[in-house]
Amino acid sequence: METLDPRVRVVWFLGALASALAVGVAVFVADRLALDLGVRVDLLVFVALAVLGGIVALLRYRVWRFEVQEDALYLERGVLTRVTSVVPFVRVQHVDTQRGPVERLVGLSSVVVYTAGSRGADVTVPGLAPERADAIQQRLRALAIESEPEDAV
Repeated sequence: METLDPRVRVVWFLGALASALAVGVAVFVADRLALDLGVRVDLLVFVALAVLGGIVALLRYRVWRFEVQEDALYLERGVLTRVTSVVPFVRVQHVDTQRGPVERLVGLSSVVVYTAGSRGADVTVPGLAPERADAIQQRLRALAIESEPEDAV
């Protein structure tokens, strides 16, 4: 199975850092308005969440795998709860590539596979070089068309 581009750890860590900052600011405001603990709890919360986010980003990278086979897209991921997903090509509706601002900053892209289904009907493969994401998108599209020529992408 393929691994993600190592730069995805930066994307995930920056997301965790933004969350840690938001929580730290909320704790700061709560402390100043109501709690008045006299200790820099906000700074402690920010640092703890930032460190935890960095650890989770590293662990998440170590377990994230995917593989495009002839019949389906296979994914393995999850730090605490391991999730294995199989997306049969007969269920694929369409495939997109997307690049958010942080992904563009570090030169990455994601492939989003939309499927027919009622719950969680899309699957994202993050942390891909843009050229690799485009190649995967084209391959998934071709395999989906092969599997169901009348209804596929």
